Amino acid sequence: MALYRLKKEISVVHTTIKSTAIAHLENEQNLNNNNVKNDLKSSKKMKISKPVLIISALLILLFDLIVMSNPKASELWFLRAQTWASNSVAWYYMLVVTVYLLFVGGIAISKYGNIRLGRDHDKPEFSYLSWAGMLFSAGIGITLLFFCVSEPLTHLLFPPAGSADPVTQEASRAAMQTVFLHWGLHGWSVFALVGMVLAYFAYRYRLPLTMRSGLYPFIGNRIYGSIGHGVEIFAIVATVVGLSTDMGFGVLFINAGLTHLIDLPSDNPYIQSALVATMMTLAVIVAISGVEKGIKYLSNLNILLACLFLLFILFTGPTLRLLNLMVQNLGDYLAVVVPKSFDLYAHDEPSSWLADWTIFYWAWWISWSPFVGMFIARISKGRTIREFVLGVLFIPLGFTLAWLSIFGNSALEQVLYQGTVELGELAVSAPAASFFQLLESYPMTSVIVGLCVVIGFIFFITSGDSSTVVLSNLSCENGKPDEDGPKSLRVFWGAVIALTTLGLLLAGSVDSLKAAVVLMSLPFSFLLLILMLGLHRALYLEGCRQESLQHTLPPAVANSDEDVLAPTASWRARISKTVHFPTRKTVRLFMKNSVYPAFEEVYKAFEEKGLDVALESTDEYDEIGLKVRMGDERTFRYKVVVTGYQKPSFALNLLHPASQKEQYYRAEVHLIEGSQDYDLLNYSLEQIINDILNQYERHIQYLHLVRES
Repeated sequence: MALYRLKKEISVVHTTIKSTAIAHLENEQNLNNNNVKNDLKSSKKMKISKPVLIISALLILLFDLIVMSNPKASELWFLRAQTWASNSVAWYYMLVVTVYLLFVGGIAISKYGNIRLGRDHDKPEFSYLSWAGMLFSAGIGITLLFFCVSEPLTHLLFPPAGSADPVTQEASRAAMQTVFLHWGLHGWSVFALVGMVLAYFAYRYRLPLTMRSGLYPFIGNRIYGSIGHGVEIFAIVATVVGLSTDMGFGVLFINAGLTHLIDLPSDNPYIQSALVATMMTLAVIVAISGVEKGIKYLSNLNILLACLFLLFILFTGPTLRLLNLMVQNLGDYLAVVVPKSFDLYAHDEPSSWLADWTIFYWAWWISWSPFVGMFIARISKGRTIREFVLGVLFIPLGFTLAWLSIFGNSALEQVLYQGTVELGELAVSAPAASFFQLLESYPMTSVIVGLCVVIGFIFFITSGDSSTVVLSNLSCENGKPDEDGPKSLRVFWGAVIALTTLGLLLAGSVDSLKAAVVLMSLPFSFLLLILMLGLHRALYLEGCRQESLQHTLPPAVANSDEDVLAPTASWRARISKTVHFPTRKTVRLFMKNSVYPAFEEVYKAFEEKGLDVALESTDEYDEIGLKVRMGDERTFRYKVVVTGYQKPSFALNLLHPASQKEQYYRAEVHLIEGSQDYDLLNYSLEQIINDILNQYERHIQYLHLVRES
């Protein structure tokens, strides 16, 4: 009877499939074959992607050669490019970064916010506290040390056209509004976008943890071809320029600190070259040593030192005044964040201010996004999209704004109320030196200056270490999300970053660093728009899938004739099931004696109807799976997995109460998204077959919804 009903239902479903035209499903073909191909890829060894490595390396080395052989001409070229950007594409940068922010915020509060970055049954790998701590560390970098004093003072002395008069309270307030805008939600939304794309496709669909995966909804498995290689080349070039810019700021900062301590020349190219070579060598040594725990402890120590240093500045300065200003700055930022997001100063006299500051920052965030995005993606598996976005936007932001407020207002107060004019002038002429000049007014100057040099030094090493790992991953293929590229590539990319950093420094220091970032990040910003659309399409298809799972199905038939004749026995059996917490052996026997025979019947019936079906099972029946390939459409997968759980305190074992163990087991149903969180144990053969068909019909409904859309 069960087999007859099974064949009849399959015949109806099969007819439905054949009668429906296949249209608009090129993207679904990719989702269909993805799991098979990526399972095969994951079993392969990671290898170097020669086209990506060779082309990206040649482009960067050619850039380095031109810059280092013609530093003065390169400086002029960079500045002209920055002027062009200010006149031609400033509107685009302002608009596109705001679009990124609106997109990630909209996804977080939408119905897609509950989607997990991973399988439905995946749990976060890190506790909230550990995860928050790592996001917190992502918000601290040597660039923050470089600009936290010089930027507010520069805006105080040279505010944008049409704003407050220079060196006034109004200019001071406007300066902190601008600083908060540059380091606020807009920038972190870029990191959130890239991290969300990487994490979603890597952990949800088992695609590589690289930028090319974001194109999957558009081109499918062609991401492994030339188009995907082009995306990775874009990402590598943008990342190297962004990292080299950050490293350049780091060298200038450490050089200024050493000058303050031991009168080391600050503008000597040989000294800067020696600093770059020394610090990148140490970073590469750390990257290839494999001492991950040591790096973790070093990073934690650096964060602790940074926090202690911040508290020192707060409590040895005008504490109450700084706290009041911090709250005031936050309120001012929230009040102007919307109008400032679109403010191009179009009604004022043309100037380079917008290109020098806001456009540079937007470009810098974009160029750094592959590096930071990959980092936050790797630590966020198992989080929901809503958790991810809110965490990335607000956890590091809190510390960043507190740091900027305390250091920025301390510097502004000295210039405005203590008449320290030379501090403001130094912020414009030598930005890195202004930070250490500020420390002259605090106790134990030599000690805290030395501490700042140490903090900057460690930031440089940890950034260099992780950046070489990221670049080695981007230039490889077939890697798993938690697998890193070979050590030889880390050495190579460390040398490339060092050369690019040195080239940018030789071409005019700070202005060249800014201009190079603006120029190189422009094409990459277009790629981010495409990745954004790809993620939206994938989430839309997932929404269709979730809607199909809510499709109402006809009620299942009774368990057996005995249940119909003796309903009391049936409900008593249900009670027994609720208080029974079986062993692995019990569930395995059920899998062998009930689940596998049911799968065999369905498999035979599907095969008779000409479907492309496969039956899979482990030797001990811990997993039994059925897979139906649907041509150009998404594969149907139904799997039952033996899964262990912690036994509750009320667990009953009437026969052997003394032999209770800590775990019990369930025969859980898994679909392509992961566990559906229900147990088949004690289902009859007929009920298991019905459940397979129910999920199969839901899958057909999902494909129908996709076609209709």
